[in-house]
Amino acid sequence: MLNSYSDEQLHLAARLYYVDGLGQSEVAKFVKVSQAKVSRLLAMAREQGIVRITVADYDPRDKDLEARLRVQLGLETAIVIKMAGGLGKADLRKSVALFAAPFVAELIRPGSVIAVAGGRTIHALAHSLPQPGNKMLTVVQSMGSVDSAVNEFDSQEIGRVIAQRLGGAFVAMNTPAYVSEKKMRDALMKLDQVLAVHNQLNSANVALVGVGTLENSVFIERGVFDAQAIEELREAGAVGEICGRFYDADGDECDTSWRDLVMSVQFAQLRKISNVIGIVSGSDRTASILGAVRGGFLKGLVIDEPGARALLAEVRPAGKKTKARKAKK
Repeated sequence: MLNSYSDEQLHLAARLYYVDGLGQSEVAKFVKVSQAKVSRLLAMAREQGIVRITVADYDPRDKDLEARLRVQLGLETAIVIKMAGGLGKADLRKSVALFAAPFVAELIRPGSVIAVAGGRTIHALAHSLPQPGNKMLTVVQSMGSVDSAVNEFDSQEIGRVIAQRLGGAFVAMNTPAYVSEKKMRDALMKLDQVLAVHNQLNSANVALVGVGTLENSVFIERGVFDAQAIEELREAGAVGEICGRFYDADGDECDTSWRDLVMSVQFAQLRKISNVIGIVSGSDRTASILGAVRGGFLKGLVIDEPGARALLAEVRPAGKKTKARKAKK
């Protein structure tokens, strides 16, 4: 369809609407067109460069809170995303992921080996990463499958998305997250395929992990643990979970029957990775984050502003103790 509007009409409509703030019905009267055609006039004005919309730069990060987290918790990396109040859990995850994804992508250098866990916030972040990328990464699944019904929040699916968006190869850990007995775990660990995955994890320089709690863990949500198992973990002092491994407030792995059944990256491996970043949202992870920091296997954090404030409120009385990571082998 040929343009039947003059340049003068386009300029006038744009001026009246964007500069003078008139409504479309008033613009229609001045330009002598029907109100239905005003939207088309304005769209053409944008297409032809008569209207150039600019947005003042917005920094989504709270740099003050980030500095306080780095100092008081001794973190290598802290990304705190500003939040509007009243967001539900799903929108909170999306906001953290959307604004944090470009900064996380910058932390991942070309040729890196990345260990990737599962989780809803990591899932949202993975789908917000910039693309196409050509970082030539090796993305390694850091825990086995939670159950036979693999969903989009599982580490194998998230790992594939990260490899596709940033560019690289994906290495799968083709085992269950938990097996039925220790001798089966030991036998699987001797398989060449499983050993190859753990060798890749040993060479990882970045890890992206979720941080669960005893009340809010994918393993509890999907029925991997029954009431008896949950009680066993509670009695063992479990405050947090990373990659299917539960730990106490000091960051020691809980000595339960489940410890010898899990197929995932080990805490000893995570401690050797230079940048292990917890990707979390919400204010219910304070105890689990602090335990992981004390254990020396969580070195960075991506979190929302309310979650960061809740964390700092808890760490303030014992800041010096928390800052100094406990030395563990």
